[in-house]
Amino acid sequence: MKASVMTATVLAGVISFGALAAQEISKEEATKYEKVGTVSTTAETTSPMDAKQELSKLADEKGGKYFVVIAGREHGKVSAIAEVYK
Repeated sequence: MKASVMTATVLAGVISFGALAAQEISKEEATKYEKVGTVSTTAETTSPMDAKQELSKLADEKGGKYFVVIAGREHGKVSAIAEVYK
């Protein structure tokens, strides 16, 4: 019983994170929205997905709903810059 409650709690957290996280969009889609700034990150891993997740979090903190990755580089870690839109 405890394991199923724990699993349900974890899944709810993952689903709610996805619902609240800023979404990556294309530069063309971004023309419909207001730019609110830029964010950048150097992920602590070599995974581009981790870098995108961090950019999404940073975009949320800036009040954005969307972000467009405008630069990326891999040099042992993944660095990226994104424009943030609302």
